[in-house]
Amino acid sequence: MSPLVFLLASACGGLGAATRYLVDIGVARLTGSRFPWGVMVINITGSLLLGVVIGMLPGAALVVGGGFLGGYTTFSTAMIDAISLWRDGEQRAAVFDVVGMLVLSLAAAGAGLALGGALG
Repeated sequence: MSPLVFLLASACGGLGAATRYLVDIGVARLTGSRFPWGVMVINITGSLLLGVVIGMLPGAALVVGGGFLGGYTTFSTAMIDAISLWRDGEQRAAVFDVVGMLVLSLAAAGAGLALGGALG
């Protein structure tokens, strides 16, 4: 990897993390719910966007996918949220969080690949 690609991916990762924070806060304000809707929205939209990028611009996958979308999406936070719900006695919500995010993220990634392929 060239130094320029490394720097671009790093900068995009920072932008992705900042975007994740803003989206999470925004969704939390809109829903007013304890359920981690923000993280779910982030991971689903990130899956969709990565599919579009890979389908449309495979050469941009490292910078946009690994950089921006790598900083934007957050598997580890999603798992901590699910464990927190479970420990707080909200087992149904925890299962919905994990299974719902997995199914919807897979569907979004597939749709993104199809859309990216059609546009590319």
